[in-house]
Amino acid sequence: MGRIFEKRKHKIFARNAKLSKLFTRIGKEIAMSVKAGGPNPDANSRLKMAIQNARGVNMPKDNIDRAIKKAAGGGEADYSEVTYEGYAPGGVAIFVETATNNTTRTVANVRSFFSKCDGTLGTSGSLAHVFERKAEFVLENAALKGRDADEFEMECIDAGAEDVIKDEEGMVILAPYTSFGSMAQKLEQLGVETKSAELKRFPLSMIPADLDTARNVMKLVDMLEEDEDVNAVYHNMELSDEVEAELAGA
Repeated sequence: MGRIFEKRKHKIFARNAKLSKLFTRIGKEIAMSVKAGGPNPDANSRLKMAIQNARGVNMPKDNIDRAIKKAAGGGEADYSEVTYEGYAPGGVAIFVETATNNTTRTVANVRSFFSKCDGTLGTSGSLAHVFERKAEFVLENAALKGRDADEFEMECIDAGAEDVIKDEEGMVILAPYTSFGSMAQKLEQLGVETKSAELKRFPLSMIPADLDTARNVMKLVDMLEEDEDVNAVYHNMELSDEVEAELAGA
C-alpha cells in the first residue's frame, strides 16, 4: 500500500481517535492487562504499553495508579473483548471493537444503532476480507530529536515495519500485527518513547461516498462511539476533499 493511501487512512481515523473516550478506554485496557499478567509493568508488557498509551494522552498518573490498584485488588469488573461487524448505508463496512462486562447489553445496543441508521449487523468474520489488522506506533517529533530520520526509518524496516509515514508532527510506523511485540521491543531498545502503540484495523478497499451517504455513515459511527462499551470503530468510507469539507462545516 502506498504512503499517500496510508496518509489518507490516517486522516480518516484521526477524527475517530479524538471522539473516543480515551481515558475510559485506556482504563479498561489497564484493567484487562493487570488481570491477564499482573500489576507489575516490568513483567507485563501489555500493561507497560497501556501505561505508555495513557501517558500519551496525558492521563494523570493518579488515574493510572488507581486503575492498576483497583484491578489488582479485584475491584474492577471483568471485561471481555468482543467485536461486531456490519454494513452502513451505501455498502460501507463497519467494524466495532468493544470491551464489555455485559455482552447482552452491548450487542443489544450495537444492533439498535445499526437498525436506527438503516445498517445491517453481520456475522463474526464477515469482514475478514475488508479490514487488515496492523500494529501502529505513533511517535512525536520530540521523541525523534537528534536522530537521523532516514537511518531510524531503516532500523524500523529492518525490525519488521511495513511502512513509515512522516509528517510535520512526527512519525507513524505500521507493522504486521504479529510483529507488535518485536517492534515495541525494538523501539524500547532504541530509547524511543511512543505516544501510542496499538493494534488497529485498516481497510483493504475503500467505498467512495457522497455527502448524504457520508452523513448517514458518520451518524452511525458517532452513535457507536458514544456507547460506553465501544473502544474503536473502523470503516472503509473514502471521502473526497469536497465532501470532507462539507462534513467539517456541518
